[in-house]
Amino acid sequence: MPEKLKLLSWRDILTVALPSLLLLIGAFWLAAQFVKPAPPDSLVIGTGGEGGAYQSFAARYRDVLERYGIKLVEKPSAGSTENLARLRDPNFAIDVAFIQGGTARPMADDSLYTLGDIYHEPLWIFYRESVLRGADKLLDLKGKRIAVGGPGSGTNHLATALLAANEIDDKNARLVQIGGMAVLERFEKGEIDAAFVVGPTQSSLVWSLLYTPGIRLMSLAHAEAYTRRLPYLAHLVLPRGAIDLTQEIPTQDTHLVSPMATLLVREETHPALIDLLMQAAAEVHGEAGAFQRPREFPRSGHSDFPLSREAERYYKSGKPFLQRYLPFWAATLIDRMVVMIVPLLAVLVPLFKFAPMIYGWRVRSRIYRRYGELKFLENQVGENPAAHSRAEWLGRLEVIERDASRIRTPLTFSDMLYTLRAHIDLVREAILRKTQA
Repeated sequence: MPEKLKLLSWRDILTVALPSLLLLIGAFWLAAQFVKPAPPDSLVIGTGGEGGAYQSFAARYRDVLERYGIKLVEKPSAGSTENLARLRDPNFAIDVAFIQGGTARPMADDSLYTLGDIYHEPLWIFYRESVLRGADKLLDLKGKRIAVGGPGSGTNHLATALLAANEIDDKNARLVQIGGMAVLERFEKGEIDAAFVVGPTQSSLVWSLLYTPGIRLMSLAHAEAYTRRLPYLAHLVLPRGAIDLTQEIPTQDTHLVSPMATLLVREETHPALIDLLMQAAAEVHGEAGAFQRPREFPRSGHSDFPLSREAERYYKSGKPFLQRYLPFWAATLIDRMVVMIVPLLAVLVPLFKFAPMIYGWRVRSRIYRRYGELKFLENQVGENPAAHSRAEWLGRLEVIERDASRIRTPLTFSDMLYTLRAHIDLVREAILRKTQA
């Protein structure tokens, strides 16, 4: 092995290796610019008021994400409008938030993406039966005390829009800005006549009001008309007895309007966490319900916000391929490494092909240089052998021979070196033949 190493030219090796190494480092650095960092071990989600549906669903999300080692951090809020403001505030730490359909419009500088529709979020209009017996139109609420949801909530936004469509405002009705379980308390104290509540059937407030004596659910006679005026609303029918067959709740088919609930994420939210959110949403919202078939949600929907790339991929092909067979941490690690390996291979493959060729060219060039000197000497001897004495001609030839013997040549190129030495001997014979002693 030491003898073989002596045959190598370290200068040639470094001349080829150093540029190759620099090229490899450059490719590695360039690939690293496109690699997302490892996913964080926590995700911050904006929910809603205490005891609301958003908090309830977030608790179920938390159970799903914990299976993958991700901690879900909740940020309670007044509701959809406040959640949107937080997502747009670069100084507020939040990754994703529940948003009620129709409460958000994209802005020019937004970097927010939707994960699609995740469930129907019906509007429930409850009224005191003793005050509004048989009411089926919002016009019936004129002059009454109406709970329209807390400031900054999606309920407040939708209630205000629907009342305005019926020319009802704080000049001809008393609009009470409260939401959550405080609505039930106000009904019990006789301080309100009607209330707007937005949420799924499982909402604790909706459930409580449906079973409260003296409180009735309004069936909107103009439900279909509202969906034409406000395109983000859908017309839903709650069948008679769908909530409770034994107590027959509701007592008749009830017409409701409903926006869609969605999740909005920031552009910088880690893609792997979005993949997990999609899986959690499918598990939590994919169940059958009063207004949906099994696995109807989540779905891509028709939000004004662009659909996240990860959500779009999920709707097309489901769970990411690697996560079907590997733990979450291993799948994300491989996914990140692939982004680096592909460009590195694009550099390494041609590098391994051309580096030996460049090294071989450098070794041959030194041998060819001696051939050039030898040919030049031979031509001089042939044209004018008397220009120098035999000793002088042989001295010049010995210089070439001495230089040739010092060339470090790998075994692969040794045949060229021996051929050079044989040709030096031929020129020596020509000198001896053409010159005098």
